[in-house]
Amino acid sequence: MQTSLLQPSAHAPFVAVAGLSARQLAQSAARAGLRVAAFDLFGDCDTREVVDVWSHIGTLDDNPLAIDPERLALALTRVARLPRFIGWIGGGGLEPLLAQLHATPGLPRFIGNCAEASAAVREPARFFALLDELRIAHPTVSFERPASTQGWLYKRADGCGGTHIRWLTAPGAQSTSAHGYFQRLASGRSLSTLFVSAQGRAHLIGFAEQLTVTIGELPFVHAGSIGPIDLPAPVVARVQDALDALCARTGLSGLNSCDFLLDGDGLAVLEINPRPSSTMGLYETVSPDAWPRGLLACHLDACRFGRPPPFASVALGRHPRWRAGQHVLFATRPFTVSDAFSHACLRDPRCCDIPMPGTRIEAGQPVCTLLVRAATVDAVRRALDAQRALVLQRIETCEEFHHVCLRSHV
Repeated sequence: MQTSLLQPSAHAPFVAVAGLSARQLAQSAARAGLRVAAFDLFGDCDTREVVDVWSHIGTLDDNPLAIDPERLALALTRVARLPRFIGWIGGGGLEPLLAQLHATPGLPRFIGNCAEASAAVREPARFFALLDELRIAHPTVSFERPASTQGWLYKRADGCGGTHIRWLTAPGAQSTSAHGYFQRLASGRSLSTLFVSAQGRAHLIGFAEQLTVTIGELPFVHAGSIGPIDLPAPVVARVQDALDALCARTGLSGLNSCDFLLDGDGLAVLEINPRPSSTMGLYETVSPDAWPRGLLACHLDACRFGRPPPFASVALGRHPRWRAGQHVLFATRPFTVSDAFSHACLRDPRCCDIPMPGTRIEAGQPVCTLLVRAATVDAVRRALDAQRALVLQRIETCEEFHHVCLRSHV
């Protein structure tokens, strides 16, 4: 399902990518012909296939999904010695650490939003005040605990992937902090748009529908997306105006995404993620001709040189022949990844983020990401359902002692 990668030359520039999972960033960088160093928590098979260097940056405590800032800083310091190293790019999961990393002396150049631009959209009091000033609608928020808990959420602004959202009545949501706030639940379709900010404007790449699941006490865990989807021209224009205003005021640069709710004609902004979003994989999948060098090349051009994406690419990408969907498959029971399971998924173009053999996956943890392409959004949903059933069956049949994997065909 992935578009072809360019084979980097021995003299190609080196770039580092880091996050909870670095696979998408690494593949997009390789597509641009760059040599890549990747730092994440998983070291998945398809990540390691496209990188020259990989390092684990997780903590050594009981939290399997936490990044250790000291290990990341050390890895970045080491990789900066590589020839023609141009800098590093951050993905999801670094939100709580970015201020510390920006202030750490001796680190290589960060290719992304500066600390001030990130703070303008990630600090809740500043961000929602700016939305009000610009007359951009958003759900009701409070920085004091509401008297009534009915219909209220507690959110940490330095989180990602929906793991930072709880019902106000849930444990851990009883108070707030400098990075937390309360938000009233609002109705509408959960959507996002990926955009490149350059020269004070937002260049919209496309729109996607957000997929979420409930895991334990977390009601809105991000589980993927489907897109690009078509929206009415007046809605697109309103999103464009809102993001242009935000880019002009905050100085955002490069690839960013905006999460919002659409209820009929009503538009309500939820948050800005000032970094490359996982939805970039959708647009690279359905519009490879529009983005032959990958979307990370646009991020680099905007952040390093202030260049917007080519107008022809944006226009071509707005009318793709295909639609795509990506869905994170969470384990329904604990299991250890066998050689057969890992190898079968690696051969399957509809699987990404493929765990290494021997990886222990607990119930509720991500197994892999399903990536499908079809002519319509409805066909994408059906293909995701079929692929989910196939991989769940693969987990059951690919036991280590079998040495072979019994596969079903859909």
